[in-house]
Amino acid sequence: MVNKEIQEERMRSYFIDSAKEILKGEGLKNISVRNIAERAGYSYATLYNYFKDVKDLIFECVKDFQDECTTLVQKDSKKAEQGFQKIKVITQSYMKYFVQYPGIFELFYIEKTNEIAGKKQPTVEMIYSFLDRLCEEEWNYLTENNLITIDEKELMSSSLRYTVLGILILYLTRKHPANYKEFLKISEIQINNILKIK
Repeated sequence: MVNKEIQEERMRSYFIDSAKEILKGEGLKNISVRNIAERAGYSYATLYNYFKDVKDLIFECVKDFQDECTTLVQKDSKKAEQGFQKIKVITQSYMKYFVQYPGIFELFYIEKTNEIAGKKQPTVEMIYSFLDRLCEEEWNYLTENNLITIDEKELMSSSLRYTVLGILILYLTRKHPANYKEFLKISEIQINNILKIK
């Protein structure tokens, strides 16, 4: 990498890190070119040398947040038994990440699409398919070994995706259930039901 590319990558990372800090701590409502640039220590005009607009920068943040979550999921599920048990552990770890960072959950699943993506459909698809991608290897294992059919996989994965999002929305935005211990209990029951784990 030549010096100019290294410098450009460094500058981009300053703005991405600043935007991520704001998103984690304050949410999307406090994201502006001026706030990001000020936190990064540069003028807001400089940001436009590296990003087309704020939504372009948010797309990069979404990718980084998904990488963070993926790292957590991989660590938590490393020793889990392949198949349904591993999907369960992956799903619980995914949920744990969003409970730790409710601002990121809000960015991913509560904010209106045009606020985070504009016309960037890849951002929307990347968010929508995130849990499916985390579990993809396990779903493939189950279908390739004839433990479930493709139709069962589709039904289970979509049920899991929607149920998990519903539980997270109720817990993070309505504080229902009222405590984390009860949230974990309800989550486990629902995941077990979908995956038919006794």
